[in-house]
Amino acid sequence: MSTTSNTVIDITDPVLLRIAALAHEHGVHAYVVGGYVRDAIMGRARTDIDITVEADPLEFARVVADVFRSKTVEFANFRTAMVPIGEYHVEFVGTRREEYHQDSRKPIVVAGTLEDDLRRRDFTVNALAANLAANDLGTVIDLFGGIEDIPRKILKTPLDPVITMSDDPLRMMRAARFAAQLGFDVEQSVLDAMSSMADRIGIISQERITDEFLKILAAPKPSIGLKILYDTGLMKHVFPEVHNLAGVEIVSLGSREFQHKDVFLHTLQVVDNLSKMSDNVWLRFATLMHDVAKSRTKKFIDGTGWTFHGHEEVGARWQEKIFRRMRLPLQHLPYVQSLVRLHQRPMMLVDEGVSDSAIRRLAVQAGDAINDLFMLCRADITTRNPSRAAKYLRNYDIVESKLLDVRERDQLRAFQSPIRGEELMELSGLGPCRTLGYIKWMIEEAILDGIIPNEVDAARGYLMSNIEQWKHDGPTAEFGRRG
Repeated sequence: MSTTSNTVIDITDPVLLRIAALAHEHGVHAYVVGGYVRDAIMGRARTDIDITVEADPLEFARVVADVFRSKTVEFANFRTAMVPIGEYHVEFVGTRREEYHQDSRKPIVVAGTLEDDLRRRDFTVNALAANLAANDLGTVIDLFGGIEDIPRKILKTPLDPVITMSDDPLRMMRAARFAAQLGFDVEQSVLDAMSSMADRIGIISQERITDEFLKILAAPKPSIGLKILYDTGLMKHVFPEVHNLAGVEIVSLGSREFQHKDVFLHTLQVVDNLSKMSDNVWLRFATLMHDVAKSRTKKFIDGTGWTFHGHEEVGARWQEKIFRRMRLPLQHLPYVQSLVRLHQRPMMLVDEGVSDSAIRRLAVQAGDAINDLFMLCRADITTRNPSRAAKYLRNYDIVESKLLDVRERDQLRAFQSPIRGEELMELSGLGPCRTLGYIKWMIEEAILDGIIPNEVDAARGYLMSNIEQWKHDGPTAEFGRRG
């Protein structure tokens, strides 16, 4: 077989050069492989380096770690080790073969040749290796035409796509991810294979699936990957709530037909719009979720048309279930819930006569996510009518200006009752109880309604004027339902 090409990548990175020198010193045949080579050919920088060695990868990784005064993170069962070196993550693997049994989530890994190692990779553009030998430094080994596929911007598999995808079904997610990250097309035979075995994604751990999904969201144009997931049937298994957004329902009344827009396609456009403004993946996730409950809440009312009343609240409530099922980090849950719940509120506050009270409540509810909320709102403008889009943008500018003004004027940036718990118990004569919480809530409501300023003395005076009545009334049905 021919193992070399006429392509040579410029290996000038000091970390990689030092590793090449160590390989020479220890008589190890080493190659930099995969994405590093692809990106070097494309002129893209990266700090993740994958090294394949025709030797014991764990032993060589320890040598490298010692020289760079680092430590190895080893996975002996997979014959891999990772060595952090400054901003770099360098992974060492032995040339190997691996495959999955039909019902297994874990591959069987055995030693193999360099050809075996490249054959087992996901796409031809990733099945590239560059020699680290001193007399052949940077020469690219290309067994499957990956160099030609890079300028063609096409994702093909080294082997029959059914075999490649079956060996590791996560590669179906990776196809969507690389398409979105690189702006590549996926070869039709690969898409067909993905469609035929979409349900096989179920053998992959949720953590790995979610990691790839978030990488799709972090791509320059997430809609590319999300559309591939939907078109191949993967979305139904990976994220059924998003899958269910697709489609247009039509109601006929006499000679007239009423239809709503395809919420899935609308959501893709909004996510892409937002991605031009921010690379915050959790803001992108919240944007993907902003209309997620429209499929559940849609209703046709004669004389009104299609409605989705309460979809923002239902969508916010769904988030905990979604986060837990997808193994998403729960520290981001309140942020996502808040943005989904509030994404329609700014448009409701456009009128000139809107009260400061409504503005204050939105400021408190949005908290530090105010700027992100307005980014989401602006991204949600998908009308093709330029004058209408300009009008919506002006309206959001007006509301945002009012909100920021009220937040600063009334000291609402980190709003809480001016009277803290211990002082509240001392002044009221109550211990920890539901009535004490109700009293604290009534003070906060008075501030938000503009009855008293957000100041300690004013809050104390208001408390002493109303304390006996509040004790008598006790918590009401509205307690705790702010906003």
